[in-house]
Amino acid sequence: MAVYAIGDVQGCFNELQALLAELPFRPHHDQLWFAGDLVNRGPRSLDVLRFVRDLGDQAITVLGNHDLHLLAVAAGKRRARRKDTIDDILQAPDRDQLLTWLRTRPLLHHDAELGFTVIHAGLPPQWDVATAKRCAREVESALRNPDYVSLLEQMFGDRPDRWSEQLTGFARLRFIVNCLTRLRYCDRDGVLSLAENGPPGTQDPSLMPWFEVPSRRSRGERIIFGHWATLQLHQALDPRHGVYHLETGCAWGGHLTAMQLDSLRYVSVPCVGAVKPQ
Repeated sequence: MAVYAIGDVQGCFNELQALLAELPFRPHHDQLWFAGDLVNRGPRSLDVLRFVRDLGDQAITVLGNHDLHLLAVAAGKRRARRKDTIDDILQAPDRDQLLTWLRTRPLLHHDAELGFTVIHAGLPPQWDVATAKRCAREVESALRNPDYVSLLEQMFGDRPDRWSEQLTGFARLRFIVNCLTRLRYCDRDGVLSLAENGPPGTQDPSLMPWFEVPSRRSRGERIIFGHWATLQLHQALDPRHGVYHLETGCAWGGHLTAMQLDSLRYVSVPCVGAVKPQ
């Protein structure tokens, strides 16, 4: 069985099918790991969601910020944005089943046998993988609770911006969500800066990519992530960091990228007809 990790699809269904043909993906035999943001900005979010859901155990997908945005909009706790492309999901006859399936996806997947962890965005330097797994489960439990709408209502915001085990309630859950689905930069002490989204070298000098913090407790782990389109990497980052970035901006006219885990081989297909951000 081959395992392929795939970056942010964001509704680019045609490109996903082209990428699977290039791998090649063998249905009923291989497994796909999706690094979050299945939906939004691309033209066929509904088709992507149905396709990945129907793969069953062949697909593992972690939640990204666009996936959580969809859930909040559907619950009436967040306004749709002008550039959103999620109306096809919100108006679909199987909307409720799809949203329930999405809401019960993990925020982090760790495979001890393969030696890889997949998240959407990043980890603060205070977390090792065991802590990250425990924190992710806290949010997953809240999302799977009958009162999950309360979390969706309280989930958005940039504070608190530094980890403490003493954090409680929605403040604690919000910090966890922000790390796993939004983080790009922080300072040496692990204070998050969620407003920075440009490529390395454009940030405030006091900040660094989360994976470059010298004291990062997850150093030495192999971590797959997406989210950061402006990072625009088509190969592994500095091997000292042990991280693998797969978001190559398909929804913005770039590429959709996968990595085969056993060989670390990258495969990309171009996106056709996407509109670049203004």
